[in-house]
Amino acid sequence: MAKDNKFDKVINIKNRKASFQFEFVDTYVAGMVLKGTEIKSIREAKVSLNEAFCLFLDGELYVRQMHISPYSMAASYNHVAIRDRKLLLSKKELEKLETKSQEKGLTIIPVRIFINDRGMAKMEIALGRGKKSQDKRQDLKEKDAKREIQRMAFD
Repeated sequence: MAKDNKFDKVINIKNRKASFQFEFVDTYVAGMVLKGTEIKSIREAKVSLNEAFCLFLDGELYVRQMHISPYSMAASYNHVAIRDRKLLLSKKELEKLETKSQEKGLTIIPVRIFINDRGMAKMEIALGRGKKSQDKRQDLKEKDAKREIQRMAFD
């Protein structure tokens, strides 16, 4: 008898602008403190990371401006769409991130949200440095060159 897995649907919500606007120095995977209706909305992929950013408050890491749409099937106990959500990392990782984020030009960016094989919602965060416009143009040129090489390979 096959084992019935209710987490077969792959959830992978990305912040597409993050890789274009930032150069990633380090990446981490963090857990999130969520309410019941929030995890249900995440499983329906009703999340936006476009304006989200991470910050430290009292030695703990929070994600701010992440929009999780209210769950459609909830009656009166629904969540607030935009609120600060605590991220769960080890104490060593938190200390390392806090010292690095205080350096000039480095910031912590949420890159993607996914559901792991145990059904837990995780967030991939990156320590990033902002790109200048010339760096962005260089990335676009490299991307176009790769696309041209692939086109020639298929012809």
